[in-house]
Amino acid sequence: MNVFEKLYKELKKKYGLPKGQWKLWCKRPKTKREREEVIVGAVLTQRTNWKNVEMALGNLRKVKADSLEAIHCLGKRKLAPLIKPSGFYRAKADCLLGLARFILKDCQGLGNMKKSDRKKLRGQLLELKGIGPETADSILLYALDKPSFVVDEYTRRLVEKRGLAKDLSYASLQKVFEESLKRDFRLYQDFHALVVIDGKNQTR
Repeated sequence: MNVFEKLYKELKKKYGLPKGQWKLWCKRPKTKREREEVIVGAVLTQRTNWKNVEMALGNLRKVKADSLEAIHCLGKRKLAPLIKPSGFYRAKADCLLGLARFILKDCQGLGNMKKSDRKKLRGQLLELKGIGPETADSILLYALDKPSFVVDEYTRRLVEKRGLAKDLSYASLQKVFEESLKRDFRLYQDFHALVVIDGKNQTR
């Protein structure tokens, strides 16, 4: 058992199954609506905390705009005020609309998107305005069940604290995790969620 596998077992023993936001994100299997909620949440959570995301998601639910189709139909003028609690709401509205258009039009729906090759799809997501590596991998891993390990600030801090790697760049850390673990989206989902839960507990 390598150090990354030991770390996963340690976090799992300490926290059990991921809770809170992660209860949905790590749910298996997910319904189409749940997958779409994860996609929207992955965009809204950029540069903000989850409480703000929940307020924005609540606003979307109130007007029955909690699906990609409904978001696409809203347009920026109506969408932006609804997601204001998440911050950077105009940029996030542009990002969500572009992402919804890509999934509904270019991919011909979530079902077809899920069948796409992971590497090709990741490249396409990264070409969309407002989608960086962390958001792209969150969508691939949590919404589409594709084994693409998510690296965030909590991951970097934990790796640095434990001295598990010297290069803390996104690509390098992702490679280290993926080469050290069995390629299994379930493991990646739970492991990343537990890293975030641990990181938030450390900052309290």
